[in-house]
Amino acid sequence: MTALRNHVDVRVRGDLAGGVLPAVVAMLAGRAECPLDRLEEALLLTDAVAAHAPGRSPDGVAHVEFAIDEQGLRVTVHGLGEDGAAGLVADATLPVVGAVLERVADEMHTVHDDGSATERLVLRVGYSTPTAVAVDNGG
Repeated sequence: MTALRNHVDVRVRGDLAGGVLPAVVAMLAGRAECPLDRLEEALLLTDAVAAHAPGRSPDGVAHVEFAIDEQGLRVTVHGLGEDGAAGLVADATLPVVGAVLERVADEMHTVHDDGSATERLVLRVGYSTPTAVAVDNGG
């Protein structure tokens, strides 16, 4: 497989985020041959971001950047207000499951934007691409 890089930067109103963001992830993951178990986890993570990121953004818009390559999916939530990343992680906690973002993401960190009161939450769902296996049918 050649080097595969896909990148999408999405800005969507909060009421539309739940429909748009998972569709973007599904399209990117399909192009990158993402394993189905990791796709399910990436969609769970994206659903949580779509549900809670607009409420942590000063303008109510979800600004999410998706980048996918052979190692996995990176989701960067931009434009979060002060303590918005920690608030988003807390908002995405379910009673039985616990902290969804922390459980699903292989990596998670916050970046404070210089010169502004905004921050970014960076999440990564890792995987390795499937390897094609040659089958000898004896013929």
